[in-house]
This record gives sequence, C-alpha cells and structure tokens, in this order.
Amino acid sequence: MSHTLADILPSVAAALDDAGDNPLGIAPARDIVVLLIDGLGAELLNRHAEQAPTLAAGSRHTLRAGFPATTATSITSLAVGAPCATHGIIGYSFGMPADGGREILNALRWRTGSAEGPDARDLLPPESVQPVASTVQRLAQQGLDVHYVVPGYQVRSGLTRAAFRTSGTLHDAENLDDVRDGILDVATHSGTDRRFAYAYYPALDMNGHIFGSESAEWLAELARIDSMVADLMTDLPSTATLLITGDHGMVNAGTAVDLDQPDFRHDVELIAGEARARHVYADRPDAVADVAGRWTEALAGHARVVTKEQALDEHWFGPTPSTDTIRGRIGDIVAAAEGDSVLVCPTAEPIESMMVGHHGSWTDDEQLVPLISNR
Repeated sequence: MSHTLADILPSVAAALDDAGDNPLGIAPARDIVVLLIDGLGAELLNRHAEQAPTLAAGSRHTLRAGFPATTATSITSLAVGAPCATHGIIGYSFGMPADGGREILNALRWRTGSAEGPDARDLLPPESVQPVASTVQRLAQQGLDVHYVVPGYQVRSGLTRAAFRTSGTLHDAENLDDVRDGILDVATHSGTDRRFAYAYYPALDMNGHIFGSESAEWLAELARIDSMVADLMTDLPSTATLLITGDHGMVNAGTAVDLDQPDFRHDVELIAGEARARHVYADRPDAVADVAGRWTEALAGHARVVTKEQALDEHWFGPTPSTDTIRGRIGDIVAAAEGDSVLVCPTAEPIESMMVGHHGSWTDDEQLVPLISNR
C-alpha cells in the first residue's frame, strides 16, 4: 500500500519518541518541523527540478494526498494522521445538516453557503465538526512544545482549530523570509526540550490558481521557495529535522462544464466541493438514482460519477470506516473530474470558476506530493 499524507505525523511522533511505528522512517531528532508548501505536487516538481534543485534532491518519498486532493482535507489528514473517512473534512465544501435540510460549509474558509458567506465558527464549532484528536494534540499532551509558523490569522481560523485542536506558540509568517526566520527560531535553542512546528506557505498554490501551474509566475515562485529552502537547510542546527511536503498538486483547466445548466440542477438540493471533485445532494432519497443517471450521461468523458455507496465501497475517502455522521456529509452522488475538465458553478462560485489551476481529483498531477527532508 502506498503511503499518504496521513502517515507523516505518526512517523514524526515515533521519531520524536524514538519508538513506535514509523512507516516513513523519519530519523529521531530533538526538534522536527513540517513545512507544508500549498500546491507542491510531486509530478510538477519532477518536471521542473531545474527550478527547484534543492527540493528535488531532498525528496525521500512520494505520497498520495487522498481524495479529494484539496487543502482543507489534506491539512486535516496531515494533522490528525488519518484520512477524511475518519476526520470528516471531506472536501473544500460539503453539506451539513441545517433546519431539516442541508447547508454548505466551506471548510477552507469556515463559512456557510460559500467562501464569502457568514463566519461559521460559532454556528458550527470546528472542534465539534472535527472531534477526532489530532497527532499534534497528542504531542502537546505528551509535553512537546508545539509551534506554528503560519500567517497570523490561521491560528484562529476554523480549519486550524478543526485540524490541529491544540494551541501553540505563533511565529507570524506572512512571506518566505518570515517562514525561514520562524523555523530557525523554533530550531535554534540550547535547551533539551523537544519541539514540533507546523509551518505553511500559500503562494505557490495562489500562483497556480491565478496563472496556471507551470506558468512563468508559478515557476518563479517555485524557484524562490527552493532558494529559501536551500538557505534554511544550511542554517538549521543538526538537532533539527525539516520535512517539506505539499497538500496536493494541480492541473490547468481545459473543458469547462457549466453545472448551472437545468439538467444538472433538476432534483438537486445542493452542489458542493470544487471544480475537480463535486458532492451532489439530491433533494429527496427517491431522486438519487435519476440524478446519478443524468449526471453520468451528461459528464461522460469529463468525470467519473458514482453514488455515495459506491464511493464508500471503493474507499474513495480512505480505508477506515466512517461514522454515520461523516457518511451523512458525503454527497448522494460524487463526481471526480477526468482529463483537464472542470465542473464549474459560475453563479455560486464566480471566483473559483475563473481560476486557471484546479485540484481535487484522482490524477497523479493532483494526488502525488513529495516528502522532502534535510537528513
């Protein structure tokens, strides 16, 4: 079985204790930092190793992100150490029970309705939506000093609360220099206390969404990241291990299928997810078969369409059994885009629908991420 993002932190925990199951073989260290570069796909890195020689040379494993290959799901899988069948953050957005029906929760922004909707942190407390203890939480309970090298707003965000479920020392990192300095602050100390840090950098993903993966802008950002990592690896003390990974890769949009067309909306209560991985909720149970049939026919050549039951039988959301609560969040129908097709909802998602780069589905360009190490 191939390793996934969910294997990283259990391996980190084993390395910090020098005991336990360590599937990725991470070397024991006093301090370990995991830096997540949003949008750093393994296939993209392999194709452009000349722009990122340090990252390419340091690659130790190729991991699968898990379905859907998207930031909210991947960060939670990383932090918890389990796939979304266990933690329940099953996509960029998904349906949650609300007043006898469903309402969309955008898990990345933790807002209802859309990415621009009302703040949902009070209505849907993150620690209730995702109640599973995280690996980082367990490290903190064992006495490790937890640090976050992230943009300041993220430590208060609904997604961070849901995924990590524990506080820590913030090193506000708004740019690459801040990321480098924050990681060095964590790792450069004379004490014997053990430290774990989670660091995050978003700009590669942003450039991919706006300009396209492998665009000149994306490649320039990849080179900047590589330069920072080269400097960081030189300056890190020998007592620290730096692990770098991504949450997903990316493909560029080709054929756009407009899901606002009437055939896609008939008997449908909600459409959630994103342009490469859609959750579709029928407005009544006896309409599911008809909706699945229409979507399958209309998306032939553009997406694989399955029912919830088939997706679960095929372990789309991971091999672990899901609770009834999590099963209830999964769309009655799930559509995974194929090739370079994107399944857009221009009315509800105008910004997302205009993006060049997308992710979420099953292609290697989206699914595969590197695990890079300084040792």
